[in-house]
Amino acid sequence: MANSVSSLIDNAVRATAPVVDGITDEQLGAPTPCTEYDVRALLNHLFHVVTNFQKLAVGERADLASVGEYLDEGDWRSRFREEGERLAAAWGTPGSAEGISPGMGLPQRTLAYMVLGDLLVHGWDLARATGQEYTPDATTVEEVAPEVEKIAPMGRNAGVYAEAVPVPAGATRFERLLGDTGRDVRWSPS
Repeated sequence: MANSVSSLIDNAVRATAPVVDGITDEQLGAPTPCTEYDVRALLNHLFHVVTNFQKLAVGERADLASVGEYLDEGDWRSRFREEGERLAAAWGTPGSAEGISPGMGLPQRTLAYMVLGDLLVHGWDLARATGQEYTPDATTVEEVAPEVEKIAPMGRNAGVYAEAVPVPAGATRFERLLGDTGRDVRWSPS
């Protein structure tokens, strides 16, 4: 039976997978809200995170430093959904969100929220970059946003998140989460 973390991951994958499906080959060189990544590089990063956090879920070591080329391996659109399903299943194993990660030295639950944050934020990044709609699951956002807020300073210190960006008055919970991770909610590719 899936635990709450794996259900949240499944929700995040289900929101992001249609965006990945909708990316055309012609859009792979387009800029994204992550200034250091174009669409192709961001997809490779997201694949890398999704596959390595499968290992972290079950207490294995992962190589997060060297990102490979995932888009050259067959039908990457379908594979993203498959890898996302494997990720949710890995985090559904008993005890996956408990204890300290032997590979990272952080609480397993923190790692689960890190991958959730990546799925949510990069789903939005990719949608923005490619002119698609992105609607994350509201329950997932409500659960993840406070955790991302807690780990954002650590992310900024590690260079993973940019400085927080103020959001407009009346911003949604998801827009505040984006601002916490250094995204300008008004970003557009042009």
